[in-house]
Amino acid sequence: MCGRFSLATSKEKLQQQLPFVEVPETLRLSYNIAPTQHAYVVTDDHPERLQYIAWGLVPHWSEDGKNTGRLINARREGIETKPSFRVPIRKRRCLVPADSFYEWRNEGHGKVPYRIFLKNNDLMMFAGVWDVWYKGDYGLKTFSIITTDANDDVADIHNRMPVLLTTPEQQKSWLESEDLDEILMLLQTPPDHIIKKYRVTDKVNAVTNDSPEMHLEVPEPPTLFG
Repeated sequence: MCGRFSLATSKEKLQQQLPFVEVPETLRLSYNIAPTQHAYVVTDDHPERLQYIAWGLVPHWSEDGKNTGRLINARREGIETKPSFRVPIRKRRCLVPADSFYEWRNEGHGKVPYRIFLKNNDLMMFAGVWDVWYKGDYGLKTFSIITTDANDDVADIHNRMPVLLTTPEQQKSWLESEDLDEILMLLQTPPDHIIKKYRVTDKVNAVTNDSPEMHLEVPEPPTLFG
């Protein structure tokens, strides 16, 4: 799964990787984006601009419009048949830019957080879906991140990870294609050997902590024979 991620980058870097998007002068950045909080996405209905919407999809057919955070992720397997995602995967797709995501390794005595990012330091572009729930004229726009089997770089920490669209061609197809088979073919496990990771502070566990400290590497404890 993907339960926490970050976007703390410059306007210039975001503009370089998304040249077709108008990036605002001032970005609302976060080192610790948590479920139900807002994050930037690029949607297929308005690919020319960043939108700042809530993480945790609320289906258009929801009775109360509450974002419980239950649908922060959408498994790629069978996504086209799931009630919450079968319309979004066909008509409401988005890119979710991030500089990293966090995952926790279960080490018996507890879970240890790791920061996971691209080796080349490019921004990650997660494959996402969005929806909008209306009450009268009020519209609530929300999104989910699509997950897949982990690649070799991540598998020793967790068995799932976000789908990464790593090329401009993939990103363009994701936003523009109307061919469901083509869309589903993009939902693959990312290639091996493109990711780095390191241990970070346990402070990332608390959603109230949001500072550059979340990105700092914490040394691994010595092993018995280290």
